[in-house]
Amino acid sequence: MQVPTRLSAPPAAPARPTRSVWLRSGAVLCALFIVLLVLVGSGWQPLDSLDRRVANDLHPVAVTHEGWTHVMRLLSDWLWDPWTMRAALAVAALWLLWRRQRLLALWIVVTSALGTALQQGLKAAVGRNRPHWPDPLATPHYQAFPSGHALTATVACGLLVWLLWLHGVERRRVRAALVVSVVSVLGVGFTRVYLGVHWLSDVVGGALLGAALVAASAWTYARVPQWRARRAGQSAASDNTPE
Repeated sequence: MQVPTRLSAPPAAPARPTRSVWLRSGAVLCALFIVLLVLVGSGWQPLDSLDRRVANDLHPVAVTHEGWTHVMRLLSDWLWDPWTMRAALAVAALWLLWRRQRLLALWIVVTSALGTALQQGLKAAVGRNRPHWPDPLATPHYQAFPSGHALTATVACGLLVWLLWLHGVERRRVRAALVVSVVSVLGVGFTRVYLGVHWLSDVVGGALLGAALVAASAWTYARVPQWRARRAGQSAASDNTPE
């Protein structure tokens, strides 16, 4: 008698967050960002002191350690540069178009563009000056809060991990992507403070706003089937209405 072989179970796909999880996460992240925005805008002394203490501790290290500073420049200006992050999202959008997922591709592009618009608008509205040094290591443009590098990296990495979730990629790969994303966000934030072009609260604000935007985008996209079903139901009801 032949004993049937036991088939190995396929790799488990990660559990997808429900709409309520995206909503709660986005609300908490947005609330934290608003609190930080108020503290920055009001010039809250304890936060200002922390920002200056961190900047003053790191800047002498950056000036005297040219090798490390060169590495930080490469990471900040190339690997984690906002245009690199946007290029990664553009590749993802093209891949989605190739798979005929036009709505999702558009969703990625619009979310990325919204992140850029938000950070530029807030920079102009808050008008926070960047750290000023007699021996600067870089000459950045625009205002300080929030950090565009931190925001763009958070949006790009968050959206890419979300895409893996949506497409049912196995759990270990999603976790690996999440680890890489967290390292990238923390890394780009550190490089900006290390190079003396941002305060610590600038990069924290950028990361919070970027994460809130990703959560809001995911929550809104999760409601698309419900909206489509509602429209279809309204259309069917209209067609069945007697004249």
